[in-house]
Amino acid sequence: MSIRKVVIPAAGWGTRFLPATKAMPKEMLPVIDKPIIQYVVEEAVASGIQDVIMITGWQKRAIEDHFDRQFELEKHLEIHGKEKDLLLIKKIAQLANFIYIRQKGEYYGNAMPVLAAKPAVGSEDFAVMWGDEFIMAKPPRLAQIMEVYKKYRGAVISAVRIESKDDVSRYGIADMEKVENGIFRIKKIVEKPLPEEAPSNLATHGAYILPPEIFGIIEKLEPRNGEIWLVDAINNLIESGYPVYGCEIQNGKYYDTGNKTEYLKTVIEFALNHPDFSKEIKEYLKTLKLD
Repeated sequence: MSIRKVVIPAAGWGTRFLPATKAMPKEMLPVIDKPIIQYVVEEAVASGIQDVIMITGWQKRAIEDHFDRQFELEKHLEIHGKEKDLLLIKKIAQLANFIYIRQKGEYYGNAMPVLAAKPAVGSEDFAVMWGDEFIMAKPPRLAQIMEVYKKYRGAVISAVRIESKDDVSRYGIADMEKVENGIFRIKKIVEKPLPEEAPSNLATHGAYILPPEIFGIIEKLEPRNGEIWLVDAINNLIESGYPVYGCEIQNGKYYDTGNKTEYLKTVIEFALNHPDFSKEIKEYLKTLKLD
């Protein structure tokens, strides 16, 4: 079996970026000339995904518009001879088969958009990637965990080493046993542990391959502080005896564009590496008087 579908939750309010996200989805914040969510979709497509299931809300129409055709704009570009730009925007709508589902329900929490995808996923294993963060890796992160899935089946979660001990409390940390280099069988995910209580320094987040059984588990979860969490569903999946693996991502860098500081770092880094204006940006930064 191959993984054909990815679920991309993009229904959150983006309150950390207010007021910018009052009328614009946080997933549409640009990193140079592409919105964050386009990097996520491009990674999925490069990994062989055919169907992209976006979980959105009423305030997220801009995401649907971005991945749709815009005939008036296309005509404008054609009339003015901007062939490069014309091909660029046409390609966006052709990336994948896009399916949009609006999240509904009483509870919040990152398991709820996954559950919302149930009608579109059906009875097959599927991938999940968040719409406000991405990893640049060769081969793509999702492709790497797909290889683990093909070899071991079960569920698979991408994993990243946390170099600073003080930072482990920001992530779900794996209690695990080694299967082979870079691949681990997860016994439990400890959510945001204190540094001295972390079972490892391997953070499990970002991309998942999950079985359809996860939907029934989510439906039975009790909320914590009014929220339903995917980590609780995955731990229940592990307790049921279902194998869950961690795949340490190779040749990759994680960009947490869901918070202001890391978003700005990402924009600066991409600007410094951009072939069209990296030299100009570097020269400008040298003129700044930094304390």
